[in-house]
Amino acid sequence: MKSSFRSREPFAEEGYRVVGAAMEVNNELGFGLLEPVYQEALERELQAREIPFEPQRELTILYKEQGLLKKYVPDLFVFERVIVELKAVKELQPEHEAQPLNYLRITRTLVN
Repeated sequence: MKSSFRSREPFAEEGYRVVGAAMEVNNELGFGLLEPVYQEALERELQAREIPFEPQRELTILYKEQGLLKKYVPDLFVFERVIVELKAVKELQPEHEAQPLNYLRITRTLVN
């Protein structure tokens, strides 16, 4: 189902679709389960909605413009450009919010 959502923000429609899928998982499963359960359910929901994704895709971390051997592995890589990091917590903490921002900073360019 195509969304009629329009925005000037980069990746707004993609984000809208991913959040919709995540909300469906939340509505169906509720809270209190382990992160791998939510990840598997979200993967199934993304498939059902025909949203392209890769679970656990390795992304190269750059240091002085060179790739490190240690890779960053986000929970999901959606639409070939959106990183999804799942958290199964009662309340987000500052370190949870900092984590994806740091991932965006260190993966400035996706090199595989």
